[in-house]
Amino acid sequence: MDFKNLGLSAELLRAIEEQGYSTPTPVQQQAIPLVLEGHDVLAGAQTGTGKTAGFMLPLMQRLAAAPAPGNKRSIRALVLTPTRELAAQVGESAEQYGKYLPLRSAVVFGGVKIGRQIETLRRGVDILVATPGRLLDHVGQRTVDLSQLEIFVLDEADRMLDMGFIHDIRKVLALIPPIEQRQSLLFSATFPKEIKQLASSLLNSPRQFQVASDKPAAERIEQQIYSMPKGLKRKVLSRLISAGDWHQVLVFTRTKHGANRLAKQLDQDGFNTAAIHGNKSQAARTRALAGFKDGNVQVLVATDIAARGIDIDQLPYVVNYELPNVPEDYVHRIGRTARAGRSGLAVSLVSPDEDKLLRDIERVLKNKVPRCEIDGMRELIAEHETMLRERPPQPESTGARPQGRKPGQRSGQGQPARADGRKRNSSRRRRPRSGEQRVAS
Repeated sequence: MDFKNLGLSAELLRAIEEQGYSTPTPVQQQAIPLVLEGHDVLAGAQTGTGKTAGFMLPLMQRLAAAPAPGNKRSIRALVLTPTRELAAQVGESAEQYGKYLPLRSAVVFGGVKIGRQIETLRRGVDILVATPGRLLDHVGQRTVDLSQLEIFVLDEADRMLDMGFIHDIRKVLALIPPIEQRQSLLFSATFPKEIKQLASSLLNSPRQFQVASDKPAAERIEQQIYSMPKGLKRKVLSRLISAGDWHQVLVFTRTKHGANRLAKQLDQDGFNTAAIHGNKSQAARTRALAGFKDGNVQVLVATDIAARGIDIDQLPYVVNYELPNVPEDYVHRIGRTARAGRSGLAVSLVSPDEDKLLRDIERVLKNKVPRCEIDGMRELIAEHETMLRERPPQPESTGARPQGRKPGQRSGQGQPARADGRKRNSSRRRRPRSGEQRVAS
């Protein structure tokens, strides 16, 4: 089957061909006809299965086939995503697929100034891609009107709930037409109880389907475990990247601070490295992702949430520098590679304090991940243990007063004069004498 058999317009087929696509993925084969027929859809699809085209192509065709009355454009389709990066990528797809259609699209997310977004919205858009928080900011400023909405898409609904957006989603649902007056599409990789409850309030007699990969992730992704003391992780990672001549390496850490620290260390080791996480400005995150995609950035260090929007078809390497606390996040992480049926390598560096996390992950995978060892690992561990034994013990904090301070002496009292001859300022002000006025400084 090719896209011509799905009932898409000549304009969309031309845009698809220019993007180099000819054969629809399984999720596209199922979603496109259902959306074109006007059905609500509840779809189970992992990231990397082509679901963005699965809803964006038929959505655009329906809007273009029935132009809104009047000269002023109103928001007719809303796509809600959990992260800035994913919103930007969905927006980019809308621009590419709608190249030959009389439709305008826009993307709004936080981390950037709101002024330009307001200007774009005032000019009028047909399709809006947004993150929940920034969308509600615009609603509060009355720069967004969702009363004329025809199609609502909730993308990666499971991650929306994981990230605590359920209340924001309910606020958005209260702002759009009721389910009988709109078409709604929900895409999710998993279907916990909360997603099913959300779907019941969001969708009207939906058509449901679940798209499984041609092979399970464990078969398409080569997974490896390297066990070591925590202090050796950086050295082992550098050796793996160097010895394997790895490029486009996505490395996961648990914390933003850890991502910054590791990126700096790997940069010192000679690898062009960038970090992305929630504390980075949107401009910095965009630059890092662009550099990673075009190959200028060799290693990208990321936290789980920031990496959610990374969409690279041929990403070859994923590294768990630290195992996630939730086993399902391991599956999401390694799913960044081996996309669209390709193979990939997922490496995890595991220290003894992470053994329980590893057991939980293997319980979810229902399989034991192969253990590996780099050349010279035992020598590295022995050298590391020797270094720890020879390191002088750190003095324990006993709560003793700083050296040289007399009992009852306040900080700053009895200190030597400053270089200009004046006494150092005391940390406490002198009380005014009787009859003195306190003057504001």
